[in-house]
Amino acid sequence: MSDGEDVLGQLAIGFLAISLIAVGGGIAVVPEMNRLAVDVHGWMDNARFAQLFALAQAAPGPNVLVVGLIGWHVAGLAGMLVATLAMTVPAGLLAFGFARLRTRLAGARWLRTLEMGLVPIAVGLIFSSGIILTQAAAVHWTALVMTIGSTLFVWRTEFSPLWVLGAGALLGAVFL
Repeated sequence: MSDGEDVLGQLAIGFLAISLIAVGGGIAVVPEMNRLAVDVHGWMDNARFAQLFALAQAAPGPNVLVVGLIGWHVAGLAGMLVATLAMTVPAGLLAFGFARLRTRLAGARWLRTLEMGLVPIAVGLIFSSGIILTQAAAVHWTALVMTIGSTLFVWRTEFSPLWVLGAGALLGAVFL
């Protein structure tokens, strides 16, 4: 197997496994994506991961776009396609199967209990995503201040998050 095929295989296996634990959506498994891309395979550093994530969030569409960007960074167009398909196809099939099962079991008390039990898991996974991304983005004290400030701005005001993106782009252009 050539190095290119090996990397594509690693992308496929890694994102296939991640897709099956994505309770709460793609954003909930960002820590595992980070671990796969940075710690396990060393495809990029934390700062690059945070940059790709930010780029994916700025683009219109689903938040799982980061998977395609990781694949592109690692292995070009083939990597993007493999990573995206590995992340979306298994999870999509699982969701389709569960939706059909849920329709047949509608009203079952144990099913409602199971669904309610998944809520804190999803919240915990999404919270851990925020922590991982903050750590990855905070490579300098100014970046940490900007991360905390932008978080508070988005959380505590009614302004569009696009203002944060614009301010970050302006600060980056001035100071970098």
